[in-house]
Amino acid sequence: MTDHIQGDEGFGLYVHWPFCLSKCPYCDFNSHVVDRVDHGRFRAALRVELAHYAAMAGREGRRLTSVFFGGGTPSLMEPGTVAAILEDARSLFTPANDLEVTLEANPGAVDRAKFEDFRDAGVNRVSLGVQALDDAALAFLGRRHDRAEALAALEAAQSLFPRTSIDLIYARPGHDPEAWRQELRQALDILAGHGHLSLYQLTVEQGTKFYLDWHRGDWRLPEEDDAVSLWHVTQEETARAGLPSYEVSNHARPGEECRHNLVYWRGGDYIGVGPGAHGRLTVGGTPRATRQHRAPERWLSQVEAHGHATTRDDPLGQAERAEELLLMGLRLTEGVDKMRFHRLSGRPLDGFVDARALADLTEMGLLEDTPAALRATADGMLVLNGLIAALVPVDGDAEDGSPPGR
Repeated sequence: MTDHIQGDEGFGLYVHWPFCLSKCPYCDFNSHVVDRVDHGRFRAALRVELAHYAAMAGREGRRLTSVFFGGGTPSLMEPGTVAAILEDARSLFTPANDLEVTLEANPGAVDRAKFEDFRDAGVNRVSLGVQALDDAALAFLGRRHDRAEALAALEAAQSLFPRTSIDLIYARPGHDPEAWRQELRQALDILAGHGHLSLYQLTVEQGTKFYLDWHRGDWRLPEEDDAVSLWHVTQEETARAGLPSYEVSNHARPGEECRHNLVYWRGGDYIGVGPGAHGRLTVGGTPRATRQHRAPERWLSQVEAHGHATTRDDPLGQAERAEELLLMGLRLTEGVDKMRFHRLSGRPLDGFVDARALADLTEMGLLEDTPAALRATADGMLVLNGLIAALVPVDGDAEDGSPPGR
């Protein structure tokens, strides 16, 4: 029996560990390569910052449904740090009976013994950054592991944790749809009874090595038609294996969805601690956006001096909150729940979106509008950014003066 309420947006804790062994050429996350980490100081600082935000959030009605250790490479953390943070989280909030505790891990940055220590610390779900099952592709992506190491790490994770997910990156240069179909089938076979896949199309982000390489013309991404074909292969194969998409890039067996990420996509509150971490907290009835200092050493000194390293703690205007709920909710195949949208934003969804655009997009087969929810169709998922741009009024919300975008 589980006390996790299906459809509830939940309440989560995100912990950011910013350190990596090397910087992947496609990565624009807040990650850093350093020679040495003072684990004791960082552990103490994470606990202090968690206590600060727990006091802000308040315990009343706060049922903690998920904890997510992200990065960076959280599998480089000491298991004792994970254990200490989970002990604090359980004492500061009321934990769900089926509290989900996810740790991101990279093959090559963890072994079976350390996995056992993380399990004993309280981790019950591992998200493994495999990224490809082809050695040439792994080398192109700048990964430190090869296929054999990835499979060994996955085997260890599956034997030790009740829930395991893997990440793969597709739409790589020259990526053929049939080659991707075979690679994806391998991944689905390897997962066996474990039911979650995160499948991301390769994107080129400014500030990354890949951006410089792509800008020089060293390689090219697949053309739009090829990228669409790759996306269709992704949907076909995951659905065939019983892991249909529940979000644009995420696929799971029913009941195996990542509960922590659902907190984000359904508009739930979550605390974010650690360098560069973001949070969303409703305080005194007002939703607030928080952000921590990105630079690890600066974050550490600020927490030690002030109990937190907050660089942003701003109330969200009604229009800003509404647009965020729409943007995140349409990523889900379940769509935007209209009752939840009204409760969290303070206004009805039908009164926020552009009525003419809604009618046109529905007639075009890109949106499905029902009394309960607004959702993107399969075709609509391919043009999600365009849907948002069309639906959100360009002049924002005159009531509070906040622009619809951030």
